[in-house]
Amino acid sequence: MKLGLMVSALCVACVAVVGCSSKVTQPEDYSGFLKDYSRLKEAKSPSGVDVMRWVDPSLKVGQYTSVYVEPTQLYPQPQPTVKIPQSTLSGITSYYDQALKREISKSLPLANAPGPGVIVVRAAITAVSSKTEGLKAYEVIPIALVAAAVSTASGIRDQETDLATEAVFLDGGTHKVLAQVVRKGTGKPLENDSQVMKATDVKNVIDGWAADLHQSYLKLKAQ
Repeated sequence: MKLGLMVSALCVACVAVVGCSSKVTQPEDYSGFLKDYSRLKEAKSPSGVDVMRWVDPSLKVGQYTSVYVEPTQLYPQPQPTVKIPQSTLSGITSYYDQALKREISKSLPLANAPGPGVIVVRAAITAVSSKTEGLKAYEVIPIALVAAAVSTASGIRDQETDLATEAVFLDGGTHKVLAQVVRKGTGKPLENDSQVMKATDVKNVIDGWAADLHQSYLKLKAQ
């Protein structure tokens, strides 16, 4: 490849990466899973990650004695693809459930059902918008593969694995919204654009989300 073409390719790649990256989920990427996004404000998670979050100012977490974690949803319901099969989607939601229960149970017992004195955690893996030109509607799924870099020497593209979640926390007796959060994260990069994504590629993201949830609880309890 001529030097001029190489430089141009690198510039285009850099612009694409910068254009796709954002610290927090943008309003145009909200999935509709939450009933009200108007109260969300940009904030820092306990681990220092930028998120969109709202917590009821009158919330007193000390009055709750257990937590019920609803099965994680895929919202909106995606159509599996060759790169992201149903086994991957099911693996992600299953692991999210496990991670939430693991972290939350460090401070509160898990309830078998909603009820008075129970915090209900309702979470979803939500759609991430892709700016890829020509993307078909059925390919807009919860985990979007976004071009991260271009190797001009080999012509092989690395692929980022992006994951987003929206979660609402409810009073198990009154169904009142106690808090809600919207955030995203990036998992392990795939070697090229033909590699099949696995649930293990985003476990680090989910572990971080669950750990932050537990730390947020501890901070609210200490207030």
